[in-house]
Amino acid sequence: MKVRKLEIQLRGDDRRVIARPFIVNTARVGAVMHRIEQLAEATVEKLLENLRRDFYQRHHETASIFEENYRVAAARIGWKDEWSLSRRHLAGAYFTMEYSVDSAALFNPSIVAHPDQSNAPRGGLKFIMSLRATGEGHVSSVVFRTGTINNKQCVELDPAATTLHRARIVPDRQYHKPTFRQKLNELGVLQSVIDIVLGKLNETFTIIDYNDVVEDTRPLMQNIAGSNEAVRTMSWLVSSNYHITLAADANLSELVIFPNSEGESHGIEDLRLVRFVEDDGQVFYYGTYTAYDGVRTLPMMICTRDFKRVEVHSLNGPGAANKGLALFPRRIGGRYIMCSRIDGENLYINTSDSAYFWESATRLATPRYPWEFMQIGNCGSPLETKEGWLLLTHGVGAMRSYAIGAVLLDLNDPLKVIGHLPEPLITPTDGDREGYVPNVVYSCGAIIHDNYLYVPYAQADKSTTMAAVSMDELLNRLLENRL
Repeated sequence: MKVRKLEIQLRGDDRRVIARPFIVNTARVGAVMHRIEQLAEATVEKLLENLRRDFYQRHHETASIFEENYRVAAARIGWKDEWSLSRRHLAGAYFTMEYSVDSAALFNPSIVAHPDQSNAPRGGLKFIMSLRATGEGHVSSVVFRTGTINNKQCVELDPAATTLHRARIVPDRQYHKPTFRQKLNELGVLQSVIDIVLGKLNETFTIIDYNDVVEDTRPLMQNIAGSNEAVRTMSWLVSSNYHITLAADANLSELVIFPNSEGESHGIEDLRLVRFVEDDGQVFYYGTYTAYDGVRTLPMMICTRDFKRVEVHSLNGPGAANKGLALFPRRIGGRYIMCSRIDGENLYINTSDSAYFWESATRLATPRYPWEFMQIGNCGSPLETKEGWLLLTHGVGAMRSYAIGAVLLDLNDPLKVIGHLPEPLITPTDGDREGYVPNVVYSCGAIIHDNYLYVPYAQADKSTTMAAVSMDELLNRLLENRL
């Protein structure tokens, strides 16, 4: 079976930056504000003019970013002085920093059909690819690239965006109390604290409502052992569910989903995109990922129609544990289906009436061949073919070497494995085994077009390339290895 490596190499580019808040302690915020207050207005204007010259062309809406970060800093210390617009923007610049999102690595890609196919070449397909980008402090975010596959098995990437948009949280996010209570119970939060806080909230509430109630109920909880940790966990969870928006005039390749909550403060890891078609024909784009706060991981999922407005939700239930959750691209028998690796070693199939609640999982496959003896997991959402669901897998073998393989599942009963490749499709080679994590090839999702499978994959957790393989050859090989 011939696997053709394409002439595509995506590497980190330290020129691609976003403007993010520069968080310091309240004492330093106050000191900086007082220093700025002492400046003459002419000095303020001169300093701000220098900032305009150096930074306004590097970011969209730089002035509004400075204003926003000034407001946040002022609120932290209760700063009430009325300043001119220029002085506010100068202060905001001191509480802003540039972050090079993919200066360290660009890896773990996932690919789906672009939501807008209006300018696709004849017989071709436009796509959008997500990538895990890593910068200073090994903080991971999600960036996007777009491109086309033509009818001659040629893949062309659009030029990378030079100016990036950091997606912003929509402040009026609504939370549903029953959903919130269930997740708190799963996390083992003290029931007495849950009852006190949620007892004061309506069936739907905002984060502002939640914060107000927490402050009002603190006296009721001061004698409950462990209440402070319980409240911290509740606050961590409520900040992990939100909406984000991209500027209406921005291209999708300009979108950066940077950690927006405490729960993902140390990274957004391994987004697995899927183009999901509902039974009534509606199309949604879902993406599962892992949020990491430096101590805990939380399984998350985005949902969008166009990548301009994105909902971010935590995944709930014992079936949504560990990493590597991947949603099937349609319902089967009226239910959502998910592939998972809840025990860190084996493949599982989950079913649910809701995309966000997963109560149980049934084991699908265990490591079978030497190249996957340590563990087997998915490499993104399954792809529907005439012979069954094609599920790309990753296997871990000797020397913690990762390889990409494949299994074929029954279309109507995905718990039935039809075939399992005895050898991997893609393995680390001398040309791509060196990097941040040696001996690793990894993908978070592939795509089929014109009877070819296109697999974007990471090399050594550092850079990204792509390979193509004939679907006829791959399916024949899987059917030759029926189980």
